[in-house]
Amino acid sequence: MTFGNTVPMAWKALDYLWKKQEVISDNIANVDTPGYKRKYTSFEDTFRKKLAAASRLNDNTAVRRAIATSDYQIYERTDSARVDENNVNLDYEYTELTRTALHYQYLLQSANNDLTRYRTVVKGQ
Repeated sequence: MTFGNTVPMAWKALDYLWKKQEVISDNIANVDTPGYKRKYTSFEDTFRKKLAAASRLNDNTAVRRAIATSDYQIYERTDSARVDENNVNLDYEYTELTRTALHYQYLLQSANNDLTRYRTVVKGQ
C-alpha cells in the first residue's frame, strides 16, 4: 500500500523539526560560552527547490525521490554584539523552541490522523 506523498513528507518534516529543536537546545545550553556562535537549521529552501524541479518532470516517483533526498543544513551565525563574541539571544531561542515544539506537535497529530484514516479504510469501517 502506498500513502501518496503526504505521509513521507510529514515524516521528513518531523525529522527536520526534531533536529531544529536539538540545534536550538544547543544554542540555549551555550548561552554563556565565550565565543560560541549561534547555529540554525534550514530545510525549506532546499526542499522547495527539489519539489519544484520534480514537479516539472511530470513523473510520479520524482516527487517521492525529492522528498526522500531532501535534508536539512546547519549554519552558523558569525555576527556578534556581545563582548565575549557569543551571539545567542535567549529570548529569540526560547521563542523559536516553543514555535518548533508546537509545529512538531501539530504535524505529528496531523500525520497520526492520516494514518488513522488509512487504517479505517483498510479495515473497511
